Amino acid sequence: MENTSSKQEKRLLVVDALNMYFRAYIVDPSLSTNGQPIGGVKGFLKILNKLVRESKPDQVVICWDGHGGSEKKRLLNKNYKQGRRPVRFNRRMIELSEDEVYKNRADQQLRLHEYLNEMPVVQIMLDYVEADDVIAYVCEHKKYEEWNKIIVSSDKDFYQLCGNEDVMIWRPIQKTFVNRLVLTSKFGVHPNNFALARAIEGDSSDNLKGVPRIGMKTVAKYFPFLEEARQFSCDELMTHCFMTKDKKSAHKKLLEFKERVKSNYTIMQLYEPNISHQGREKINFALKNFNPLLSKINVTKMLMEDGQGSLNLSDLWVAFRKNIL
Repeated sequence: MENTSSKQEKRLLVVDALNMYFRAYIVDPSLSTNGQPIGGVKGFLKILNKLVRESKPDQVVICWDGHGGSEKKRLLNKNYKQGRRPVRFNRRMIELSEDEVYKNRADQQLRLHEYLNEMPVVQIMLDYVEADDVIAYVCEHKKYEEWNKIIVSSDKDFYQLCGNEDVMIWRPIQKTFVNRLVLTSKFGVHPNNFALARAIEGDSSDNLKGVPRIGMKTVAKYFPFLEEARQFSCDELMTHCFMTKDKKSAHKKLLEFKERVKSNYTIMQLYEPNISHQGREKINFALKNFNPLLSKINVTKMLMEDGQGSLNLSDLWVAFRKNIL
């Protein structure tokens, strides 16, 4: 992971925490001193150590999905994020019952919060708010107006936030950076219109059906104006389809499934984060009153308690000392 920006402004690292935690939880086979899986915690810290070493951020904001985070959007579509396969280990050396897996996964996440509380990072979690909306709000926050922002996530929903050249996505699984130029060149759709294009395509990972047999290539072919920086609305797109004299199958299908597209767009769009005024004030308070403190002793103590005393986090300590000076 190398810095791809020529700017010299400060750099903000924004982590889609649950996305990164699940990735670590699935692949890291580490056990605690009492024989319980601890790979979610250890793997997360190892990934964070590497991210900080390579991106050299001036600040780190870690965003979690809040309790009941999907409920608001599920009111719009009851199928939203339903039917997902449970997150499981991809190895057989650890045999736990369904209840034991659920408890261990929750316990590890709570333990990870304890680790991060001893580090100079901002953790944000709001009840009934998804991390996607929190990340979108943080990236547009006035505090970071002149900063370069790097979002760490494999979730394509964040592509729509790349409309500004100071926002880019680091996709850890693919090990690639994504920014406005990459997206426009690859998909023929500007990030400002990416949520609209995705609303048409649908998102199988969130169980959101799109318009049948219409993907990104078809969208780019029949609606080339979506490559423009101007943000088009669902109504404008449907008006275009209605007014087109020589209607193709794509135009007819969009009109047929316009309510589905509108519903998907409302759920997917991050241009106006779905956060209440009270929630925004909580985020503002957390960012404004952030006091970067580091307790290496407490972190080392916890690593010893969890049987992970050999974990090398030296890159974290170097970066964090710089940020708290």
